[in-house]
Amino acid sequence: MSEELYIDGLGLAPGVMETIVSLAAKDIEGVASVGASSLSGLRSRFAPKSAQPAPAVDVTMDDAQQINVAVHIDVEYGKVIPEVAEKVRTAVVDAVATQIGFAVASVDVFVDGIVFGE
Repeated sequence: MSEELYIDGLGLAPGVMETIVSLAAKDIEGVASVGASSLSGLRSRFAPKSAQPAPAVDVTMDDAQQINVAVHIDVEYGKVIPEVAEKVRTAVVDAVATQIGFAVASVDVFVDGIVFGE
């Protein structure tokens, strides 16, 4: 989100929704990180040198004034990815509803990587 988001007379500066979404997702068990982790290991060998990481969170409002969220995460190895993604969706919807008082129409979760324990 690079511009202010206006919801029912409330203007939200860029970064407000991203912060709410990131913190909600980060608190979910199995989420290793929010946002594109640095390209390391095997991924760095195959990624183009010019590859830019995707933004951690993208928030848009469609023509029907509905909020749509996309969040990029890395998941801990061994966790069930669909379950982690569903928990992230639920946490994001709840956090936005609680803090802003507006419903989220959709939450797309992108798993950008798997993180192995040390």
